[in-house]
Parts: sequence; structure tokens; C-alpha cells
Amino acid sequence: MQQEKVIMGIDPGTTILGYGIIKITGKNKIETLALGVIMLNKLPDHAAKLKKIFERTLALVDEYLPDEMAVEAPFFGKNVQSMLKLGRAQGVVMAAGLYRDVPITEYAPRKIKQSITGNGNASKEQVSAMLESTLKTKIDSKYLDATDGLAAALCHHYQGERPNSHGAKNWDQFLKSNPNRIVKK
Repeated sequence: MQQEKVIMGIDPGTTILGYGIIKITGKNKIETLALGVIMLNKLPDHAAKLKKIFERTLALVDEYLPDEMAVEAPFFGKNVQSMLKLGRAQGVVMAAGLYRDVPITEYAPRKIKQSITGNGNASKEQVSAMLESTLKTKIDSKYLDATDGLAAALCHHYQGERPNSHGAKNWDQFLKSNPNRIVKK
């Protein structure tokens, strides 16, 4: 039987939030299900933005029923207030996924870019071009913010991440690393 997995990738933001959703079928057939942005710049305050992020993320989860979620982690900048706001946005995205029991993995921006282009300092345009080539899909330049979300989803697929595996590559390694989780009867 052919197995499929849906992965939702999100690049949290408080002005523009980007998302991409892919479906993996069989061994490695990858299909783009959705690519878009949530515009937040016209909302009156930060609380309204967080509410909108939660509602739209939850709606996307309910529509596409992802098996896993990949979220781009905020990068460390000099502006503490910006970092705090981005962290809240990321937390709200994660809360929406967790509310529907979707396992979540975070990836650093450099890790995502490295995974997609081979260069951790790649531009949005370079990431977009590589995604177009890899996924055989045309990406409109107005969705460059969404490419980070799509890239997070594809990065997650490439990493072969297994939620709650604690970095183990197989069951033997997992059991050796987690002896306290073995129940003997």
C-alpha cells in the first residue's frame, strides 16, 4: 500500500506569515498542496495579529490535515522587541498545531536554506528558484514570503525527522538512549 504524508511548513511573522504544504506519496513523489501568505500589517495591534495567526493556522490544519508541521525558528537579532513579537507568533502557530495534535519540529533559517539550496546564506530568490526546480511548480514573486514556509516543509521531509524520536536513527538507538521509557512486564 502506498503511504502518504502531508507536511505543513510555516515561517511565522507579525507582518507577513508564509506557509507551504506538501504531500509526499510513495517513495519520494512530492506535490505542493498549498502556498500562501497571511497578511497581518493592517491589523490594529499585536494581540489582533496573534489571534488572526491562530485562527488561520488552525483553519489550514483543519483543511489540509497535516501529519507533521515544520516551523522556522526566529533568528537572533539585535532588536529584542522584534524577537519577542516573533517568538509570540511562533508560539501561537505551534499552539494551533498542538491543539490538533500535529507533531512540530523547529528549524533554524540557515538549516532550511542549506537543506534546499546547499547554501545557508541563500536569498529568498535563490530558495524560490530551487523550490520551483525541485517541486516542478511555478512560484509567483508575490509569494516570496511563502517560500520560506514551503522550504521549511521540504527541509523537514529531507531531514527524515521522526517526532519524539529524540534524535535516534533507529529503535535500538532510541531504546539505548531512553532506558527509562522501557516498561517491563
